[in-house]
Amino acid sequence: MNKPKFSVIIPVYNGAATLARALDSVLAQSYPAHEIIVVDDGSTDRTSIVASDYADQVHYVYQPNAGVSAARNFGAQVAAGDWLAYLDADDWFYPDRLRLHAEWIAEDPTLDFLTGDQEYRRPDGTLIRRSMSSTVAGLRLLARAGGQNRVLMSQDDLADFVEDHFGDTPTLSLPRQTFLNLGGYPTSFRVCEDVNLLIRLVARSQRIGVVCQPLAVYCVYGDSATRSDPVDAQRQTVKALLPLRDELRNAPLSLRQGLDRGVNRARRDLATSLLRHGARLKAVQAVLPSFFEQPGWKTLCDVLSIARGLKQGDRQNA
Repeated sequence: MNKPKFSVIIPVYNGAATLARALDSVLAQSYPAHEIIVVDDGSTDRTSIVASDYADQVHYVYQPNAGVSAARNFGAQVAAGDWLAYLDADDWFYPDRLRLHAEWIAEDPTLDFLTGDQEYRRPDGTLIRRSMSSTVAGLRLLARAGGQNRVLMSQDDLADFVEDHFGDTPTLSLPRQTFLNLGGYPTSFRVCEDVNLLIRLVARSQRIGVVCQPLAVYCVYGDSATRSDPVDAQRQTVKALLPLRDELRNAPLSLRQGLDRGVNRARRDLATSLLRHGARLKAVQAVLPSFFEQPGWKTLCDVLSIARGLKQGDRQNA
């Protein structure tokens, strides 16, 4: 069996406070990484000093600040491994994260990519939720796995997975060449760049492996981009998803339907954020395109629901 060589890429911007924890979690893997690449995206804090403490255990590279997507792409360009795994500097891997994927890849080289469950935790370590059990596709796969650790995603799962995926960047393993062929992460979006890549990856994949145990922790901060400015974050999400309609125009119908549902969900989330900020007319305008594109009861209900929110808000402010 050919064992995969994992390049673990850690993009970091002013992440000196958490970088060591991320690096230690990779160094503690039960299946060693082929290399660890830290891509410093123009940090002005002690990030470079923290990385230097690991000497030859880490391949440190620097780029002028260009954003997380550019940093991840740069890491893939310089990587020497045949498989890529990504970890943000404020998240961490569990010890078997690489092993559970590597052993499956060695047994079944036809896998296009792999993902898995993950935990969302606060900075103090308290658990918020687990990823698979909070999505439709994840719950279905957990039921199908029947307590086993591995399950293959079927074509019937893809629409729900595209609409609302489980797992995030820390649980994704994909061949380096596949990543390069896809053109990497889009650099024009501040949020949702990971979902954009994932949907494009799903569209060209046939065999997707899922490990049904948490592989990593995604740390949720109150001042993250999605929480500090939720309206802009939701606008960026819609912006990141819409171009995929052209890219998936020849994809199976179920995938295109899943993407459409994802776009509609993002528009509803944007409208909800706008309502909370008192932008009532803009909230209705945010969901109207879904009705014009897909006229029907479901999209009409979305518009009416937001419109009712507008009327309730008007009454409250009267």
